[in-house]
Amino acid sequence: MRALHSITASAIRLTDPELTSRNPLIRKLERFVHLTEEDRAALESVSAQARAVDPHIDLIREGAVPEDAVLVLEGFACRYTHCQNGSRQIIAYLLPGDLCDVDLADLGSMDHAVGTLSRCIIARVPREALVSLIAQHPNIARALRLSKLAEEATARAWIVGLGCRSAQERVTHLFCELLVRMEAVGLVREGWCPLPLTQVDLADTLGLSNVHVNRLLQDLRRRGLILLRGRSLKLLDLEGIRAMAEFSPRYLHAASCDSGELLL
Repeated sequence: MRALHSITASAIRLTDPELTSRNPLIRKLERFVHLTEEDRAALESVSAQARAVDPHIDLIREGAVPEDAVLVLEGFACRYTHCQNGSRQIIAYLLPGDLCDVDLADLGSMDHAVGTLSRCIIARVPREALVSLIAQHPNIARALRLSKLAEEATARAWIVGLGCRSAQERVTHLFCELLVRMEAVGLVREGWCPLPLTQVDLADTLGLSNVHVNRLLQDLRRRGLILLRGRSLKLLDLEGIRAMAEFSPRYLHAASCDSGELLL
């Protein structure tokens, strides 16, 4: 990926009430704990300065010692690593509302890179601001801890997928996961989920070839199971696809703190 200095857009302020009411970080964390007005204001503050970042830009390079946590407000980013033969393995998606990395103080140098997959809106949270946020807001600290546990559970689910699931199951399981994660931050509309990924991105995520991914997507379309339109995805037979993928959203811990009901 290109270096971060290739960012082209100027700073974007996210202080308008209409925008902050849709702040994906707040929406995500409120799925874990109840946030006070003071908590929400603090989260809006760390989200207030953001930049537009082009696709395929490194936000944190492998081997670097990050001084800021990266907050994704819009678009898809990822954690990834390159093998010596040049192949890329995507090891996690960073979606709107995801804060990477919360454990800056203990992190040291990165053993992987973080980069954008699509055009993103990114805010950087300095180490000192993050430490202060966690120390002064116990609700936020707990929500971030629960969010981290969900990330770890997601990583385990991806390992299981690579080791045990068929190619079709890997694709459909990932689609179900993305739908749950995007719905949690209010980005699913009439069943349509943003999917600004290329077939190469999916191949590098699922351990498949680009050609294999293309065939799988065509097959799912022919069978009337999915729609792909522009940069969006719709699962037409949600229950059937979930059964096919043996998907349960429980590992995502995507429960509302008010209702206790799992999404989907």
